[in-house]
Amino acid sequence: MMKQIKSLLIAAVFILGASQSVSAQAKTAHVDVSEIMTKMPAMLDAKKQLDKLGETYDAEYKVMLEEYQAKIKKYDQEATTQTDKVNEERAREVQDMQKRIVDYRDNAQKELQTKEQDITKPIIDKVRASIQKVGKAKGYQYVLNGSELLLADGPNITADVKKDLGF
Repeated sequence: MMKQIKSLLIAAVFILGASQSVSAQAKTAHVDVSEIMTKMPAMLDAKKQLDKLGETYDAEYKVMLEEYQAKIKKYDQEATTQTDKVNEERAREVQDMQKRIVDYRDNAQKELQTKEQDITKPIIDKVRASIQKVGKAKGYQYVLNGSELLLADGPNITADVKKDLGF
């Protein structure tokens, strides 16, 4: 009788353990965030804005460089006909101009990065919220970014997220 009770207890432990491991498995899906972001109309508009701003900065930078190069060429050609004092003054002017160009480039890059963050953050937040909404609605406990997965056998909810976002 004791052997039967022990056997039943051992069997019960195995059955309970097996059922807990089955219920402990999490529902997982994946989504390709990169695909969503590259095709999302709001992100395409943001990219156009950033490209236009970048082109503006590039055009101004190019004008500054051309002026700098023209001034250097002119000063080099006239150097032999000018006094040492004038040449030193011109050298300082060229150095100041070079510094302004470098500062402009650095500030333009910073401003462009800041603008990119300002424009894309709300879009990224919207995509993240949509992924969470769709994932919860479908009963998933985990949603992984599919663009980084090496094996993705679970459901792909990319189309559902795109639909939720309206494209």
